[in-house]
Amino acid sequence: MGLSTATHRADSHLIIALDEKFDFATVHDFKEAYTDIPSEVKVIEVDLSNTEYMDSSALGMLLNMQKNLSGREIEFRISHCRPQVARILKISRFDKKFIIS
Repeated sequence: MGLSTATHRADSHLIIALDEKFDFATVHDFKEAYTDIPSEVKVIEVDLSNTEYMDSSALGMLLNMQKNLSGREIEFRISHCRPQVARILKISRFDKKFIIS
């Protein structure tokens, strides 16, 4: 499987952790991870600590997640980026749309 999910802090913090590749093969699983989340979720964190490769479809998936949940008050975070992934996110100006750490 390309990702796993976990809910923390009284169900208000959803973490989506991805494997080595965040690409088109992950589309279905990624969308499923944030579809029908409880209303208690106020933070969605995409954990990229294991991700070594991401392509443009991964960037699109992140934007689609944000767009699909735009009617809710949710903070979007991308965490534990490796240098090569952080560089892609910075070049793509994702630091303007997400909290990146």
